[in-house]
Order: sequence, then structure tokens, then C-alpha cells
Amino acid sequence: MNILLTGSSGWLGRFLAPLLRAAGHHVVGVDVAPGADTQVIGSVADRAVIDRAFADHAIEAVIHAGGLHKPDIARYPAQAFIDVNVTGTLNLLEAARAAGHDRFVFTSTTSLMISRAIRDEAGDAAVWLDESSGPIEPRNIYGVTKYAAEQLCRLAHLEHGLNVVVLRTGRFFPEDDDTHGDPPGENLKANEFLNRRLTVEDAARAHVAALDAAPLVGFGTYIVSAPTPFARADATELKRDAAAVIARHFPDAPALYAARGWRLPDTIGRVYDSGAIQRDLGFGFDTDFAAVLAALRNGARLPFAHDPRYVSPKERPLAPQE
Repeated sequence: MNILLTGSSGWLGRFLAPLLRAAGHHVVGVDVAPGADTQVIGSVADRAVIDRAFADHAIEAVIHAGGLHKPDIARYPAQAFIDVNVTGTLNLLEAARAAGHDRFVFTSTTSLMISRAIRDEAGDAAVWLDESSGPIEPRNIYGVTKYAAEQLCRLAHLEHGLNVVVLRTGRFFPEDDDTHGDPPGENLKANEFLNRRLTVEDAARAHVAALDAAPLVGFGTYIVSAPTPFARADATELKRDAAAVIARHFPDAPALYAARGWRLPDTIGRVYDSGAIQRDLGFGFDTDFAAVLAALRNGARLPFAHDPRYVSPKERPLAPQE
């Protein structure tokens, strides 16, 4: 198929485009920044850009992975989030419907599930989050616009029969956290594989699986995060003494972490459960917390990306023209 991939110059796009080509698809990338897999430079908020891409490249399906993200809150006004994340999604859905498409994949975020109350972690147990969790009360403009875009996807299915899979992805960015610096870098990312992170490679593979499954799913929303080793019964102890729960599941974790100079989390306030995508789509994650420990145990390279110097292509200055 001729696949329109938005966000093709970004972190996910650089991994997703090659996977799509390997699966036999022709990829047409759309992004505001140039990149190796970007053929169309422009914003999804500009309907003319989308219509031209569809007409020029005979687009047959869409993976909408582009958009403004949580760190962009510090750089862009609320209206930009509405223009890109909401209007941009509507432009793509309407173009896909007009073209008679039978599948559409939308990259959403687990962040929209986190209300201020959940963010404050004031309860006496970790919050267990799956596709049935609610009510959805996003705490910032990023979450609000992503949730609005999800609802546009739902309406496109209900009103026009467009098959849509929404993927609420956990964290897979390579840069340091924009709000938390302790524990630092790699240690924090390793910890997050327990409850809220996945590799960018697994994120890309999930999108390909969603593209294949969309006609069978009809409409579906799936959390995409590395399988947690915990059960709901662990929730209270995770909040009180997460390190003890981790050591019970992984007896050598404390020693492996100590040898690296790392710290296990003292408390875990929320857990994302990705069981539905594993059951419904038969999707298997390649990397989980056990894989992180295996790398530590064997002295191997860590199975996730960490690049504190990473800057999104849309934020990089253009090279001077010769």
C-alpha cells in the first residue's frame, strides 16, 4: 500500500518508515522538518498540504504519528496544539474518508489518561491503568488535544465506517525527562520499563501491527507499554515499598542496580497495563524490564536508547544555504 506517514522526520518516524518498507509498503512521509523519509514538507494543519499529498501519491492508508508533544507546551501556544493535534487529525480523517480508505492508525499517548489527581499520586495504592480507566480528565493542553483527536477518530468510524486503531503509547523518547532529573538518564528509563516505558522499536512494530489489524478491529484503543511484571494485587505495596516488590519478582535486581550505581524506585504511583494489545492483536513486545536486567547481568548494551542531546528535528535550526 501507499502509506502516508506523518511525523516522518521524528524519532518514531525514523524507525517506523523502514519497517513499513520492509513489509512491502511505499512510504510517503509528511513533516514540517526535512528528513530521510520525508517527501512532503508541510503541516498537517494545512488541508492543502494533505490534499496535495493524497493526490500526488495515490495514498491508500494513513499512520498519523506526527503532532505536538508534552515538552512543546513550553515552546508553543495552546492554539498551535489545537491546530496541529486536532485540526490536523481532522484533515487527515476527512481526506482518508474521501479516498475510501479502510484503515487509519493514530498515535496517541498514555499521558492523556493522567488527571491531576493521578499525577499527584495522593492515594495509598498505585493506580492501575488500562483501556477501561476513566473518567479521562487530561491535565494539560497536550492531553486535551490528543483526547479530542481520539474522539474525532471514533466519530470517523461511527459515522463513516473508517477502521481506526488508536495507540496510546507510553514513553519512548531518547532525551532526558523534561521535568524529572532524579534518578538521572538511563537509570530513570530503566525503572520506567516496570510501569510506563517501551522501546521506540516496539512502538514502531506496534504501529505496523495496528495497520494490519485495523479492518478486523473496526475501532480500537490500545495502551502500548512494555508488559509490566506486576499484578493488580501489588498496587498497595508498590506505592508503599516498590523496591521490595521488584526484588520479589527479580531477586538479583538490587545487586545488579547497585553494581551500576543505580537506584530502584522507592514508590510507583501508576502502572500501565498493555494486556489488551497483546491479547487482541497478538502483539508481542521484544523488550521489557527483564531484558534490561539481562543486559546488566551480561554486561551487554542496554536495550533502549538514551540520548540527552537529542533535539526534535522541528526544533533544529536549518543548515545555512550555500
